[in-house]
Amino acid sequence: MPETKDQLSERAKEIIRILKERYPGARCTLDFNTPHQLLVAAILAAQCTDEKVNQVTPALFARYPDVQSFANAGQSEMEQAIKAAGFFRQKARSIIESAQDIANIYGGRVPDSMEELLTLRGVGRKTANLLLGVVFGKPAIIVDTHVKRVAGRLGLTTETDPTKIEFQLREVIPEENWTVFNHLLVAHGRNICKAPKPLCSICPVLHLCPYGQKTIGQVK
Repeated sequence: MPETKDQLSERAKEIIRILKERYPGARCTLDFNTPHQLLVAAILAAQCTDEKVNQVTPALFARYPDVQSFANAGQSEMEQAIKAAGFFRQKARSIIESAQDIANIYGGRVPDSMEELLTLRGVGRKTANLLLGVVFGKPAIIVDTHVKRVAGRLGLTTETDPTKIEFQLREVIPEENWTVFNHLLVAHGRNICKAPKPLCSICPVLHLCPYGQKTIGQVK
């Protein structure tokens, strides 16, 4: 018999409780000091690891210390500065044009609403939610590759489209845990629930995970 919404919500709460104990320091793994720096780092993180982004951004942020300096940057020089993060032409354009919009339309301050953030080049719902949750302290479900994979395995979502996953998770995750839910699943996805081969036998939420139960059963 399928879970009711209440049963799913209770299971989600228990998963979050356990993962909070397992990963007490779970946080955003992109390094930044300002809202705009997080925006730039998030653009760079597309198809790139956070670790690699954190290697690129110290020199980048030293060279371009504020929104206006990014807005004034040349395309070719920006491409060279971020080349190690991959897809550098598209990312350079997104970084420069979003900075120009922030400078010209929003008075140099990164906007703090979903509607306004989505007007910026290179910003989709994932990046917008990251900024809303991490920088502005607003409840936000951030759906990245780890959340998509781990939440699916845990049976907390049946969707595959990131936007649909976001709205489905809103229904089962307590609002006060929306942002930290991402950090917990990223930590768990990197340590235990890995993409090619999850370590189900040592997973602290195995007893709450349909995928893990099935996998362990098949192994036996």
